[in-house]
Amino acid sequence: MRDFLILLEKKGQLKRIKQPVDPDLELAAISDRVLGLGGPALLFENVIGSDIPVAINLLGTVDRIAWSMGLKSINDLEQLGEKLSVLQQPEPPKGIKKTFEFGKTLWDLIRSNPDIDLTPPCHQNILKEKEVNLDKIPLIRPWPKDAGKVITFGLVITKDPETKTSNVGVYRLQKQSINTMTVHWLSVRGGALHLRKAAAMNQKLEIAVAIGVHPLILMAAATPIPVTLSEWLFAGLYAGKGIRLTKCKTLDLQVPSHSEIVLEGTISPGEEMQDGPFGDHMGFYGGTEASPLIHFHCITHRNNPTYLTTFSGRPPKEEAMMAIALNRIYTPILRRQVTEITDFFLPMEALSYKLAIISINKGYPGQAKRAAIAFWSALPQFTYTKFVVIVDSSINVRDPRQVVWAISSLVDPQRDLLIMENTPFDSLDFASEKIGLGGRLAIDATTKVGPEKSHEWGEALNHSKELNKKVEERWNELGLEDLKPISPDPSLFGYVMNEIVKLNHMTKS
Repeated sequence: MRDFLILLEKKGQLKRIKQPVDPDLELAAISDRVLGLGGPALLFENVIGSDIPVAINLLGTVDRIAWSMGLKSINDLEQLGEKLSVLQQPEPPKGIKKTFEFGKTLWDLIRSNPDIDLTPPCHQNILKEKEVNLDKIPLIRPWPKDAGKVITFGLVITKDPETKTSNVGVYRLQKQSINTMTVHWLSVRGGALHLRKAAAMNQKLEIAVAIGVHPLILMAAATPIPVTLSEWLFAGLYAGKGIRLTKCKTLDLQVPSHSEIVLEGTISPGEEMQDGPFGDHMGFYGGTEASPLIHFHCITHRNNPTYLTTFSGRPPKEEAMMAIALNRIYTPILRRQVTEITDFFLPMEALSYKLAIISINKGYPGQAKRAAIAFWSALPQFTYTKFVVIVDSSINVRDPRQVVWAISSLVDPQRDLLIMENTPFDSLDFASEKIGLGGRLAIDATTKVGPEKSHEWGEALNHSKELNKKVEERWNELGLEDLKPISPDPSLFGYVMNEIVKLNHMTKS
């Protein structure tokens, strides 16, 4: 993480704040405003009640996410998605070129294996038992009605008691006392599965929380792609080399050796406390529920550690920016799963998963609805996608103007809507009539073919290719060189900015 902070500072994307700031509400409110303005990452160096600085908004723009992964542009993430799609559904390579590419992917996999650090910086300071005091860590409370202080950007690491395979996730933890926290994870997550197995074997579950790791490791832990690879291997694929791990001081678990802070503890099956409410990504406060209680008995940390945090809420937030990046990684995998799909987009304003816009190469009647159903079942994370809009491949799914045009001009609601009722759903979606059960809607905004239409449609308006080429060649001659094509921005903010740019061009003219 320190390397990334240095990189951001060199690029003018890190703001150090030396004035005193309260971690209770104030720090998150400042960060929220900066993030909404597309501002820099923040390093609060004078946090009230703690000697530890707080880093936040590190992943507040898609550019910063790309930089964290060693990329120039977020578009380069699709190349990584191609690698993962090959690993997920490997096929015998055909031809020398395909054999070479497959061999290169396997080599990338081999060199992505983690290695062991025998002198880990995260063990420079070791606090055990009575020395453990969570109050010394500047935990934040983001929203006024939140139940308490939280850890939001920690890697939560557990191990299957039977197979001994590890799971790494990013879950919210709520402080309950100076040495206990509850962990909030869904019952389908790896950590919850490990706890159920530990309970069946009548033993405690070991759990470690690594805080202040390089952002690409957070991206790897947040990637819910159904490939039988560990999150450490994912991180190595993201980084282009294996990450360095070290064994915990009191647990049989491994953590990134350059973590700023590591918490080591255990969960006794059946021991729970009330967790919540907290502000969540839907833009509302969630409910309260009994959650597993962690007892921490050891804290290790680097010299002069920095605490990394974030918070949830209505977009834009860091989690929404991460979802945009993951969207690019999913695309090649989704194409391999549903071959007619040419592109897809999850708008940030729709919480990066509630609405999907999919383009297809349409070849037969009913294909749009088939593609929507296939999308919902392609990857587990698409189970909670409420709306799917299917458009032709000629439509740019990231341009809201083109998508709205397709819906307005190609959709008849009594023919082109597919509604699925009472399907398993996101328990945080309060719009559902029944919590955990809801409907889905697919909109066929494609050009209708065959029996999908009972009359002829008007011919679409298009300039000829020859005329477009001629206009392009004469552009500078006509004195219009200052008018540059405006790339569609997938965010509403970007859309407004595009309109301002166009108005500015008109004013100059």
